[in-house]
Amino acid sequence: MLRCATSELGPRGDSQLSTVSLIVNELQPSLFRGLERSDIDFVVSAAVRRKCQRGAVLCTEGEVADQLFMLLSGRARYFTLSEDGRRVILRWILPGDIFGGMSLMHDPEAYLVNTESVRDSEFLAWSRMDIRRIALRHPRMLENALTMASDYLKWYITAHLALTSQSAPQRLARVLFNLTKDSGLPVEGGIGLDITNEELADAAHITRFSTSRLLGEWQRKGLLVKHRGKLVVTSPERLLGHVPQRHATAI
Repeated sequence: MLRCATSELGPRGDSQLSTVSLIVNELQPSLFRGLERSDIDFVVSAAVRRKCQRGAVLCTEGEVADQLFMLLSGRARYFTLSEDGRRVILRWILPGDIFGGMSLMHDPEAYLVNTESVRDSEFLAWSRMDIRRIALRHPRMLENALTMASDYLKWYITAHLALTSQSAPQRLARVLFNLTKDSGLPVEGGIGLDITNEELADAAHITRFSTSRLLGEWQRKGLLVKHRGKLVVTSPERLLGHVPQRHATAI
């Protein structure tokens, strides 16, 4: 199991606190919307700062939600496992986003899904006891968390509608387009993505055969370049525009 390095931000970690506070101020996390800068610094000071390698599992589905996390740098994502053991990619987590929100509940709850880092990442972590004490002192944080939960529901509705009304090429193109905006890195020739065919298939809810066939077709047309475990999308807008936007039977 990959481990995370931890450092304190409280009285014994003042040298790091100001640096992290600047990072948080630049990210403007939704959790802190409406809070004064001094209040945000107080919340940050109660966290620990952690660094994890790519591939580290940060939250495990079904385990007690005893910590709240906020990503500072890198990328992470939610995933769950199907009944036959397939990994199903859900929502991506960007700097400024929180995960482990079930730790804010009054009664102890379990993490609903797994969370893993997809790049070397840095994040803040609060114990359930600390973050609930802070949130009761600053109730705006609970309102912000409810707004974020609403955003997740909107995302689910959009994903479900795409599953029921869009064709396989439309869904796969939309997944690639969103990934380039959320987690892609500028590279020579376009936007690079660290993702496998299997992960793309699960994210778009299509078969692996269809995914491989579509990617091969789009590569021949110069819309992307495939590498082992990586993709370079030459133009996300051109890729999305290439796929006819019409209702079709899903594959």
